[in-house]
Amino acid sequence: MNRINQKLQESKKIVSIYFSAGYPSLNDTVQIIQDLEKNGVDMIEIGLPFSDPLADGPTIQESSTQALHNGMTTQVLFDQLKDIRKTVSIPLIIMGYFNPMLQFGIENFCKRCAEIGIDGLIIPDLPVDVYADEYKNTFEKYELKNIFLITPQTSVQRINFIDGVSDGFIYMVSSASVTGSQTGFGSEQEDYFKRIADMNLKNPQVIGFGINNKETFDQATQFAKGAIIGSAFIQDLTKNGTGKIKEFVEAIR
Repeated sequence: MNRINQKLQESKKIVSIYFSAGYPSLNDTVQIIQDLEKNGVDMIEIGLPFSDPLADGPTIQESSTQALHNGMTTQVLFDQLKDIRKTVSIPLIIMGYFNPMLQFGIENFCKRCAEIGIDGLIIPDLPVDVYADEYKNTFEKYELKNIFLITPQTSVQRINFIDGVSDGFIYMVSSASVTGSQTGFGSEQEDYFKRIADMNLKNPQVIGFGINNKETFDQATQFAKGAIIGSAFIQDLTKNGTGKIKEFVEAIR
């Protein structure tokens, strides 16, 4: 069974952390992953930096730009992660935009992911219908889960289609804004969380965008299986380097 599915079957709420590979320094990627697992994170999203990250807020954009300046590329990331499964057992997901994957070659990209032990991909700019028609068979060949995003504006028909195509979790965007722009969740967002929970989808939901402390984590996971923290963690890396990961995770739990 894929590690994502195994993790989602556990009774606890899932803490997933996102960071940009190659940030703060090019060779920090593996240490950050190891330290996150050691301190109790359940799942990690490894950002593959891209020059035009449409869905990302300024914090993630700046870390992505710095990672590119540091020398991060698709090949460098694969080289860094080639032995990651010797030390890390939790689910690892690569989150990135479709263009670099297309340039690398979709089959080749999926094959390399499988070889190093990546469990899934999040590709915000790959439409679900294009995936279903053109790429689903390739992803399944390499046992990779493709995780799709929904927002408060996503239609019921579209949500049900995504649920039918998916076999992992649904990434539930807390609002229509970019990442990192929230300070808390109001009644409108909580109504949205509850509305999706009441749909009883076959795939569990994990909420992202605007999760930045224990309060917002608890708010989100009242209605969902877990929550994803990105911008707040990158801000911590910017301030403290890799030295305060333990304290950051403990503050969320």
